[in-house]
Amino acid sequence: MPVWPKSFYTFGVNLKTASTEWKLRKKHAAPEAQDRALAALTPPLARASHWRGLGVEAGMSYQDFKTRVPLQAYAHLAPAIESMTRGEKDVLWPGRCSLFARSAGTSGPPKYLPVTDALLAHFMQAGLDALLYYTVRVRHAGAFRGRHLLLGSPKTLVPLGPPGSAEPAKSFAGDLSGIAALSLPAWAERHFHEPAGDAGRVADWDEQIEAITAEVGARDIALIAGPPNWTLPLTQLLQARYSTHKSQITHLQAHWPNLECFVHTGMPMGPFADELRHVLGPTVAFHEIYAASECMLAAQDDKPGRGLRVMADAGIFFEFLPLSDYQENRLAELGPKAVPLAAVETGVDYAVIVTTPGGLARYVLGDVVRFTSTKPPRLNYIGRTDLRLNSYGENVSEKDVTETLVALCQQRGWRIANFHVAPLDTPKPMSRDVTGRHEWWIELKPGTAATPTGGQLAMDLDVELRRSSETYNARRKSGVLDAPVVRLVMPGIFEHWLRFARKWGGQHKTPRCGQDRPSAEELGAITNFACD
Repeated sequence: MPVWPKSFYTFGVNLKTASTEWKLRKKHAAPEAQDRALAALTPPLARASHWRGLGVEAGMSYQDFKTRVPLQAYAHLAPAIESMTRGEKDVLWPGRCSLFARSAGTSGPPKYLPVTDALLAHFMQAGLDALLYYTVRVRHAGAFRGRHLLLGSPKTLVPLGPPGSAEPAKSFAGDLSGIAALSLPAWAERHFHEPAGDAGRVADWDEQIEAITAEVGARDIALIAGPPNWTLPLTQLLQARYSTHKSQITHLQAHWPNLECFVHTGMPMGPFADELRHVLGPTVAFHEIYAASECMLAAQDDKPGRGLRVMADAGIFFEFLPLSDYQENRLAELGPKAVPLAAVETGVDYAVIVTTPGGLARYVLGDVVRFTSTKPPRLNYIGRTDLRLNSYGENVSEKDVTETLVALCQQRGWRIANFHVAPLDTPKPMSRDVTGRHEWWIELKPGTAATPTGGQLAMDLDVELRRSSETYNARRKSGVLDAPVVRLVMPGIFEHWLRFARKWGGQHKTPRCGQDRPSAEELGAITNFACD
């Protein structure tokens, strides 16, 4: 296929923008799109031994699909995936699969997920559609007139198989962003993608961002995309590199005048938003995409705060299980309680279930979402099923703790570097009983004005959570939950912790909260903290 001049592709983007706008205006089209998605997925699933054994048939109705296929966690599919890595064919998807995406492992050990040709095609098309949602929002295709700096994992693959085996590897693994970058079509590689050279193959994170800053300085960058937590240090390094004693670059738009969009993926903006706005430039627009290693789920189609539009026509079949019904050890029984996209309600927390062209059927993603509207379907990411504070029945989500801390710090002029919240049992005086409380580990940035004490922050956080969360307030009133404790840690502690856990850079994320204490215990073991 010839690689046409860039003007040819930008003209095509303008046409696609117009068709995308027409599609987005069809607010009631999601149910029909989901019917088509299921109808397209059942024939290949029926040709795979795992799903055929559960009764999947081509063209089966949703009710039959829901009745025959129980909800699947990764642990249920791990043996089948293991056999796929050894070269066995027709297991979860027709044919052999040689590529596997390694998940970030934020809430547990990394997972290896099949990346079929059909799943790669889904990511390519859905990724383009998600960017077209942006061009529709701003009503021009300026972001496609420059190059796109995509910050992710290195474009390298590692063989899967027994260490030291003399046999050639039959499968390879990498982070999804690296696999996607290796699979870009020639036109995207030539006209848009950065880093285009060797910088994208550097495995060490610190060395990679140094290489990227050296490689892309002379490029015409119009769009930057990546997880907020790792984009910030890269943009700060870029800003410092392009500043000289003669010319101080206050933001990246001063160096790249055509920079107009930051696409943030992988996690909520949280404490990084203000600093990213400052370092990127005053008119850089933010555009949010919700994606996982398993599939693309949603993208921003309206102004901030309205939620993300579910990508109902991207070849993924969605179901949602009310979080009030979710029990990890009873998934096999809970399948009938899941509802399709057409039956969701606003204001309800749901666990996300997906059926994908990667060979996953009724797969429990581990994410929790809340719908802001149903026509069209828009949602917000709330957190992970296993990363929430609920050891004492308080039901506080990752989104709740993040927004509470960020809002409080913005009010007081405190700048957050990182944080983690864990449950903490506290013995009652003169008793064998315990009460619960939340233990916050918070790192503020150096130079924060009027640095608070741990006791002051604990009191303020308690007040804000009691105001915003009925269940938290009820547990506080009943005495089941005591006031929180805040431990202010020295600058650099979270970086040290992430490096120690080998989760520094790439797609890794700090677990914001959880129902157990491994992360808190690790933080306690490596730091001298100040606690008031």
